[in-house]
Amino acid sequence: MKRLVHVALAGLLALLIGPARADDGAAPKVLRYAFRTAETSFDPSQINDIYSRIVTAHIFEALYTYDHLARPAKFKPLTAEALPEHSDDWRTWTVRVQPGIYFADDPAFNGKKRELVAEDYVYAIKRFTDPALKSPVWGYVDSYKLLGLAEARQRSLDQKKPFDYDAPVEGLRALDRYTIRFKLAEPRPRFIEFLAASDLLGGFAREVAQAYGDKVGEHPVGTGPFKLVRWRRASFIALERNPDYRERFYDAEPAADDAEGQAILARFKGRRLPMVDRVEVSIIEENQPRWLAFLNGQHNFIEQVPPEYSSLAMPNGHVAPNLAKQGVQGWRRVRADIYATFFNLDDPVVGGYTPDKVALRRAISLGLDVAREIRLVHKGQGVLAQGPIAPNTLSFDPEFKSEMSEYDPARAQALLDLYGYTDHDGDGWRDRPDGSPLVLQWSIETDQRARQISEQYQRDMKALQIRVEFKPGKWPELLKAARAGNFQIWHVGNVSASPDSQGALQRYDGSQIGGQNMARFKRPEFDAVYQRLSALPDGPEREAAFVEAKRLAVAWMPYRARFHTLITDLAQREVQGFRRPLFWVDWWQYVDIAPAPGAKAR
Repeated sequence: MKRLVHVALAGLLALLIGPARADDGAAPKVLRYAFRTAETSFDPSQINDIYSRIVTAHIFEALYTYDHLARPAKFKPLTAEALPEHSDDWRTWTVRVQPGIYFADDPAFNGKKRELVAEDYVYAIKRFTDPALKSPVWGYVDSYKLLGLAEARQRSLDQKKPFDYDAPVEGLRALDRYTIRFKLAEPRPRFIEFLAASDLLGGFAREVAQAYGDKVGEHPVGTGPFKLVRWRRASFIALERNPDYRERFYDAEPAADDAEGQAILARFKGRRLPMVDRVEVSIIEENQPRWLAFLNGQHNFIEQVPPEYSSLAMPNGHVAPNLAKQGVQGWRRVRADIYATFFNLDDPVVGGYTPDKVALRRAISLGLDVAREIRLVHKGQGVLAQGPIAPNTLSFDPEFKSEMSEYDPARAQALLDLYGYTDHDGDGWRDRPDGSPLVLQWSIETDQRARQISEQYQRDMKALQIRVEFKPGKWPELLKAARAGNFQIWHVGNVSASPDSQGALQRYDGSQIGGQNMARFKRPEFDAVYQRLSALPDGPEREAAFVEAKRLAVAWMPYRARFHTLITDLAQREVQGFRRPLFWVDWWQYVDIAPAPGAKAR
């Protein structure tokens, strides 16, 4: 059976990939791997899923980026000339764009070279503001309080007119061709993080949006190292080296005692970026064919080895001898992420803020045997989460413990009894306090791992005498439903996009409902803490605010943080220079593909 899967997969991949070519006669350098979940769009204003953002981060470029090898994370200019200037109160930030950077060639430019200018960043941010685009990331953009931006959005809504992209906004102005000034209503000491999100806030040419209209997500055009050349939705994505990419060379500043980072730098310093010619990404949701595609050489990289194969790949943290003999390389690290189950706070059954509704959410959370889930479903590739803060971020406290990690079905049953969730009609299942049936509607994906998770949830809830009905769907469908509030319970992973721990708390920010805040949680006391975190400089007062945020997150339980992922990545011998990013998602330009023995080198 495995042989049949192998042959079928190889044939499918051959059809999808096709022959690659290099103009100079050299064997093209192609990075091949798979996403385990389908992308949604390549319009930055429309995405908040990690897989779409991985692609857009390689096409678009923000003003700043992260030093690829520096640990801890360090910012450096990308399209900006230098690090930003800011006022003493952190409310005014000024950035100058490097002259001479050009967008990839595209018919939208009518055959002319199109230079990147300050106005392209102004326009990019305004697209998130446009009510007609209904960006799921608007709440995140608005949280930085650019003067006049929210008012411009509201004006469009009130007047029922198209958003006026030409109307000046005080907090977002191109002072000249290359200079941008940002003015904020409140202090934002870490505003550079906002300016370093290439996946969302890269320079965006207005001509492209005008040329492609509502199809612009199919035609992403940026200044980045790669350009999209082929896309079959939820199946295959191909990008190639952007021939118009400027001269940019490999450089980094790893710590002096970072042996791995220093070795990578010594090997690649001064090489022109990107070093690969093409990247091919297949969408393979099931774990076995994704694993086989790597073992059989159709892919030369596998990100996040499926849990059931992780012990085969790297037993005891070392590459298995049979794979090591083939030159396979492996890496295992705790990722800066949180996987959580979350509740729709607008739902009449599990939502709300009254004691009985809070008790129900806390009981469900106490009844989830996450340690068993990690052991059986994820094959040990996870660490119990204690709260909403991700590892590797600056305010993560490894000593912090909370109810979030507890499995206590007896306590869960006592809570349910205390608040009236008892068996009113004698059928063996708990009912709601008013006597109506208590049935949980749990959204779930359709892949093998999701099926295993649903079996786990079914078992846990049955032990509490709670009925569960599962609503299966594809990831994009479930994400769309969650954004609209059309769900009751779902689960999601959150990967930190910056070194600051506040990023994970976007999920609780009341202004980001419908975007990052998929639980639709809104409490004034939490929003006040979130605003303080945004305005305070780093220091003891801010750390105390993080403690309060964690306390509120555990008390109200809109999300049940379950675990942080242990990530195992493998690469074939020819993939050189890989290092898993901490918070950013662009890395293709920093790896090389060594030529096969006897092949012509580039």
